[in-house]
Amino acid sequence: MEREEAAGRAESAGRAESRPALALALICTVGFLVLAWAAVPWDPVPGGRVEPVAATDVFTAKQIAAGEAYSRVARWLGWIGLAISLATTCLVGFTRWGARLVSRVPGPWWVQALAGVLLVHLLVRWLTLPISGLAHRHRLEHGLSTQGWAAWARDVVVSELISVVVTWLALLVVIGCARRWRVWWTWLAGGAVAALVVLGSFVYPVLVEPLFNSFEPLADGPLRTEIFELADREGVVIEDVLVADASRRTTTLNAYVSGLWGSRRVVVYDTLVEDLPQDQALSVVAHELAHARHDDVLLGTGLGALGSALGVAALGLLLGQRAADASSVPRILALVAVATLMTAPVESGISRRIETRADVDALTATRDAEAFERMQVRLAVRALADPTPPRWAQIWWGSHPATLERIGVARQLEPGQ
Repeated sequence: MEREEAAGRAESAGRAESRPALALALICTVGFLVLAWAAVPWDPVPGGRVEPVAATDVFTAKQIAAGEAYSRVARWLGWIGLAISLATTCLVGFTRWGARLVSRVPGPWWVQALAGVLLVHLLVRWLTLPISGLAHRHRLEHGLSTQGWAAWARDVVVSELISVVVTWLALLVVIGCARRWRVWWTWLAGGAVAALVVLGSFVYPVLVEPLFNSFEPLADGPLRTEIFELADREGVVIEDVLVADASRRTTTLNAYVSGLWGSRRVVVYDTLVEDLPQDQALSVVAHELAHARHDDVLLGTGLGALGSALGVAALGLLLGQRAADASSVPRILALVAVATLMTAPVESGISRRIETRADVDALTATRDAEAFERMQVRLAVRALADPTPPRWAQIWWGSHPATLERIGVARQLEPGQ
């Protein structure tokens, strides 16, 4: 009788502890859906659905063959690396092996948490390092990378250190809250992790990006003048446009916008400034200014913060008070890895629509669909991009529309079409 009563009390306590996590999960899910519905451009192209152009309309047979050959190997290397990473993380996290190793580490719980992060991250990195090396050699052989092996190894180490520190900080919040507050820890941890996501958007451009590139203002000249005039037409206030010394790593052409408000900046690769004609470079910059105009980084940060809080709520539902034990770190990381893979189509789908809206705004601002099309072709040829990637891979991981779809947008919006 006493045993049954004890079991009943434990079950009742478990239900009481899970209710806040369930409520947080529901609130974050509704919040994510409302924000996505209200702010994501689900129909970004005037005129509706866009048909991709035929690859042979814009690429030569040689260019198509080169892109397909390079991308086929690159995709397989990526998939193999992902499979090894996921399998290793799940093996360590969903068996008793990882928990046992972490629990044997001497010291306080936060030291054990760091040990758990190092165990998973370093094991995954060690097992996937040959694949990463093959991928780098593949880029070198095809002229897409200018980075020597020593510089590449340095970037691998720095990236891994950043990943370990960020993961450890997030887990300190989760485990610390679970240890301190038995019932409401998911709310406190979820709010703190969401705040870390927002903080990351501010500090990433200032603290992390300089670890990989040097930046300097775009030199005075016609391009700089045109960019500021373009920003005025798009209604975007910019303090400066920065040039990254990307040529010491890659031959590809790119630009991006990052940061929030005071830390927001438009960055262009030096390869883009040096190798693209001015009208095509302006088309790229117009795309990035559109992101700034619509505060797309803020939107992504908001969705990421809600998604992170939802993840904490899911941990509360799946692990309960076991999340307060540092030995659960490998299992938490395994759950995060699986969730990241399963939610990738949602993240990619939202990203593609945001990128399409930026393309539409760029075309409207520059009124130069021809330059936009030439730019897309040149970027794809330089990057040896596959003109027709596998549909399922594009749905799962494609953060940008495929090149042929983007050219289709330009042709649909071109006057007289």
